[in-house]
Amino acid sequence: MALVPALASAQTHDAGASRVIIVTAPGGGIDSDDGLALRSTDITRAGMPDLLSALTRTMAGVTLQDAQNNPWQPNLVYRGFIASPLQGQSQGLAVYMDGARFNQPFGDTVQFDLIPEAAIAKLSLLDASPVYGLNALGGAILLETKTGRSHPGLEASATGGRFGYAEASIAGGVARGDVSAFGAFQYSNDDGWRDFSPSRLYNGYADLGFDTAGGGLHLKIVGADTNLTGNGVSPIELLAADRRAVFTWPDNGRSRYRRISLHPWVALSPTTRIEGTLYAQQLTLRTMNGDAADIEGCEADDAAGLLCLETIGADDDGEEVQAILTDADGDPIADTLGGEGYGVLNRGRTKTKAMGALVQIIDDRALLGGINHFAIGVSYDTSRTRFDTSTELGVLTDDRSVEGLGSRIVQQDNAIAPVGLVAYTDYWGVFVQDRVPIAPGLSAEIGLRWNHARIQLVDQIGTALNGTHRFRRLNPGVELDYKMSEGLSLRAGYAQSNRAPTPAELSCADENAPCSLTNFFIADPPLKQVVAKSWEAGASGAFGLGGWRATWLLSAYRTTNQDDIQYIASQIRGRAYFQNIGSTRRQGVEASLKAEHGGLVAGLSYAFTDATYRSAMELSSPSNPLAEDDGTIDVGRGDRLPGIPRHSATLTLDYAGKGWSVGGDLIARSGQYLVGDEANLTPRLPGYAIANVRAGIDIVPGVTMFGEVRNAFGRAYETFGTFSEVDEIDLVEVPGASNPRAYGPGAPRRWYVGVRARF
Repeated sequence: MALVPALASAQTHDAGASRVIIVTAPGGGIDSDDGLALRSTDITRAGMPDLLSALTRTMAGVTLQDAQNNPWQPNLVYRGFIASPLQGQSQGLAVYMDGARFNQPFGDTVQFDLIPEAAIAKLSLLDASPVYGLNALGGAILLETKTGRSHPGLEASATGGRFGYAEASIAGGVARGDVSAFGAFQYSNDDGWRDFSPSRLYNGYADLGFDTAGGGLHLKIVGADTNLTGNGVSPIELLAADRRAVFTWPDNGRSRYRRISLHPWVALSPTTRIEGTLYAQQLTLRTMNGDAADIEGCEADDAAGLLCLETIGADDDGEEVQAILTDADGDPIADTLGGEGYGVLNRGRTKTKAMGALVQIIDDRALLGGINHFAIGVSYDTSRTRFDTSTELGVLTDDRSVEGLGSRIVQQDNAIAPVGLVAYTDYWGVFVQDRVPIAPGLSAEIGLRWNHARIQLVDQIGTALNGTHRFRRLNPGVELDYKMSEGLSLRAGYAQSNRAPTPAELSCADENAPCSLTNFFIADPPLKQVVAKSWEAGASGAFGLGGWRATWLLSAYRTTNQDDIQYIASQIRGRAYFQNIGSTRRQGVEASLKAEHGGLVAGLSYAFTDATYRSAMELSSPSNPLAEDDGTIDVGRGDRLPGIPRHSATLTLDYAGKGWSVGGDLIARSGQYLVGDEANLTPRLPGYAIANVRAGIDIVPGVTMFGEVRNAFGRAYETFGTFSEVDEIDLVEVPGASNPRAYGPGAPRRWYVGVRARF
């Protein structure tokens, strides 16, 4: 982990008369004094490029949850806010890659499998600021890619490991005069440690640059082709019998991603420049999810031999009411399995084309004995998404896979129905930021941004989804920084930010027409935008003691979300809807220390996160065993948000000798309430602590053999929990299973060995 002493709006490298300037995000220099960063050496510390593992082993405030149980599809939680590839998660972190928005337009999701890890030069994790635009409720993640001038030479790795893991990557850069080039390619394959869970990824990146003292231009291309299986949580009784077992399957997602971007800059004067990022991208995502379903033989005499959805309510006499299952022609579907053993195959296809631009003027000049950094700019992002889904009736096999039976389910009341939707988004932003010196050692960072979002939904089947929504917000922010000495700096600040409801959320906001957990969207009532108000104070510094050199960082924060949005379970199995739930609050303390002595580097970090509901409400959670008879739970003011550990800590030790290295990590997280237990009625998911060890030895100059063991002590632990209706599914491994608690298990002991070459 590194404390960032200065973070400009652009990546800058001097090389003779040439310098590289590439925008990383709007504004520049926002809250850089308390930002956290990973560099390429941190990402490859264990041998192969692995961005997500580097985050968790160095930053206690970052937790990865195995909601899908795929290493490339985690929920990333920071300060109680989430960046996730999964629809249904309330996305609260803005992510930029080289100045271009990386949150995918349809649901503001963040697909980590699309990131070219071998090409990442730096990751910065920064606090909330209005300048970062939509979704920066809890902060922003900035990804900077490599250039031939910043990273010349050739680097390659090949890795093999337990459970069929294989990885190969190659990256290289060159610079000649004003011209530079860089390219990277990475292949990963994993059979998965759980049953039926293979994944395969191809990631590529290329950069061609022309840089002079007065201007430059870079062309960047990013591509990914991934095939991921994430079979999600399993009932705890099933995990107790076999931790590799999955509940229902298949759960597969295939992505094809292409992005091209231009990064020009021109010096207008010795102190002023104009710089920008222009991009165009296309993402096609295909999903197939095999799930259990509330489908059984009809009980009414006049519907004998047909299939019905299980209880959807009660009549005036208190008798249960069922709905006859119908196909695409509106005809009832016959019962062919004796009334039970049914599942569904949910299929979805999302194709998004997006483009955008960020242009800003940066001015750095002497003022009042310091340097005044001023930025003013505008951003525009637009997208078109075609979204289609269908549900096929299936049969649950003995191993709980789902095999299609051919009938496509179309319920007239939209409880289960296909979707054809085109969503258009237009996001404008105008921002200004100034870091102005006030007195010796004292400066102020002042930011202001106006956001405007326009979202249009066009139903391709009927008219229920049609609608146009507009959201506007002016967000201010200010921070005071005081450098008391060379070894101590203080800061305090306030910021506002907002996020507009996504097309996915706007299309699934009616409790009477819920959508599937696998990305179905049915109805279109309005949602309010989420507004976050954040306070933060802290200190940072550096010192030397007995030959040790150390840097430290301390932060305290409080963020209150107004009109927060949550995904709420429906009475129909596997379906839910989005709803504004009032106010939530996230507050806490973070502390980190990094110390070096000779070849020894040690890092220690701790995070306390208190995330609570600030509004009382009634929520639907029918699978919660302590819910009321109607499936609701009463959430009180002060109840904790589920899925967020209260205490987190990491310890990292690395020692580099002459031609060899050894190191390890200890990662600890406390317990968390299960998703679906917003009222905190049931026991929490247990906490965990796992240890990783690694080592490397130089075979010849420039060539290193490395090895790593993760979860070295083979701990059985879980990172995510929720509820599942298990009592109606025949678990061969656990006859009579009835406990609704379901966990996302952490990976067992895994080992990796490989070779890395650098020239």
